[in-house]
Amino acid sequence: MKMLIHDLPEQQLSQIYNPTDALELDVVTNNGSIRKCVGCFGCWTRTPGVCIIRDEYQHMGERLSKIDELIIVSECMYGSYSPFVLNVLNRSISYVLPYFVTKNGETHHKQRYKNRFALSVHFYGEDIMENEKETAKKLVAANSLNWASTNNRVFFHTHAQDVRGMMQ
Repeated sequence: MKMLIHDLPEQQLSQIYNPTDALELDVVTNNGSIRKCVGCFGCWTRTPGVCIIRDEYQHMGERLSKIDELIIVSECMYGSYSPFVLNVLNRSISYVLPYFVTKNGETHHKQRYKNRFALSVHFYGEDIMENEKETAKKLVAANSLNWASTNNRVFFHTHAQDVRGMMQ
């Protein structure tokens, strides 16, 4: 199964994704109800694996543990994700454990789940500068390493609808 995390309004989402395109796609949409991560680490200590904030995003870590590929479609904001996408990723911290390991001379989280997924990120924006693209590539590579994903791909598009056809 694939997961799509996106920041698109419903009308734009229908331009890049038709529910009949894929049989199993877990779509994470901004319906206005997401609450911000408060940085309490309760998902690691008080309720391991589950965010203490009770909303439809509280099981994001577990949802990531069941996918083969994570597809992110986000406006490129200064070389990073949009606020909604970043918030979803922050609420997904329970995918990893609070303990650390050293990988390639860097400190990263231990994995909570054995599952590994591929990561594809589609940034869009009309005026993405080259330094923003480099920052975004480094960010996705760091996310990929921390999540122990199988690989990562980063794409840049002028318009969100340009993503259509690349999610197969």
